[in-house]
Formats: sequence, C-alpha cells, structure tokens
Amino acid sequence: MGRLLLFDFSATEDWSGWEIQNDGVMGGISSSSLQKTAGGNALFAGSVSLENNGGFASLQYHFPSKNIVGYQTAVLRLKGDGKRYQFRIKENLSDRASYIYTFTTSGDWQTLEIPLKEMEPVFRGRKLDLPNFSADSIQELRFLIGNKKEEDFRLEIKKIELE
Repeated sequence: MGRLLLFDFSATEDWSGWEIQNDGVMGGISSSSLQKTAGGNALFAGSVSLENNGGFASLQYHFPSKNIVGYQTAVLRLKGDGKRYQFRIKENLSDRASYIYTFTTSGDWQTLEIPLKEMEPVFRGRKLDLPNFSADSIQELRFLIGNKKEEDFRLEIKKIELE
C-alpha cells in the first residue's frame, strides 16, 4: 500500500493550513512561531510560560477529511531539542477529544513510528474513558509542548506520513 504523505514541509511551498495555537486561548502568555529553515523544513519554536494558568504551545494543521483506511502507523521525520512533545490527531475538527502520543526528542534527526492504535483520547489534559484511535479518517494534525514547566523549545519538522 505504500505511504500516505500528509505533509512534507521541504517539498511544499504553501504552509497556509498550519497555525500556531498557544495557551492564550485560556489566558496564558506562552509564545511560539513557525518559520522555514535554510533546508526548507518547518521550525516550531518558542517559549512556554506557566503564568496566568498557561503552559502550552502548539502548531496545528487543518485539512479536508483524509481517508486513512488501512494505515496503521504515523511516521514523523523531525529533530527536537531533547524535550518531550505530543503528536496529536483528530478524526473531525468538531471532536472535543484529541488522540495523543507523547515522544521525547533526541537532539538529532529521528524517524518516529507511532502506532495509531496507541494514540490515547485526551481532552484538556485528561485521558478520557474512550477507546484508543481507530477512525477511518483524519482532519487535524498537531504538535504540542506542555510539560508543566517554563521552557524554551525548538522542534524542526520535515515530513509527516502514514503507513
């Protein structure tokens, strides 16, 4: 079946579907940005603050519903800063729950393979009593950092695929 490309930053000029969403939605003051590296990859970087009940920064991508029947693994090509991040997906934009997988970056380029069925349903930081991800389609991808501490972060992202 091969791989299903969801986004390749280095091969795509139009990044307009990607948006920053930080804890300002609840009064926090964390800051982050999306920039293009010299190599054409995405650089999601910033500073997480715990002030005003904040504590997270995220980068999200919304797109028309994509059929993912038969795909079992998210494959991420990225380079972090040694910190922990969450990769999140949603079947529908209207869903309250996001399905999340937490990973720790190594400081070097990594190819992460995330079994979709291990992605757990979470809403506002709480695990929900629902089955793990099993949907046939997705409409949102998101990278989030929120480790309950103040920290600067830097995550370079090349490609997101399913296989």
